[in-house]
Amino acid sequence: MTDVNLGDGISGWELARQIREKTPGFPVVYMTSASAPDWQSQGVDGSVLIQKPFAPAQLAAVVSQLLNAGV
Repeated sequence: MTDVNLGDGISGWELARQIREKTPGFPVVYMTSASAPDWQSQGVDGSVLIQKPFAPAQLAAVVSQLLNAGV
């Protein structure tokens, strides 16, 4: 799980790409309050994006979705 805007020289998009290079099946959840339109072009395959603010139940559903998909 990563925020899209990490603000310390690397974006969440890039972080996920680097992790997927080392572990191709690693599940990725992006969080954002502004960058949803970029998800289709910047996000890694099989990832999920959740808009902030979100309720705990929404987060649980997203994580469950990834685990059930076996990404």
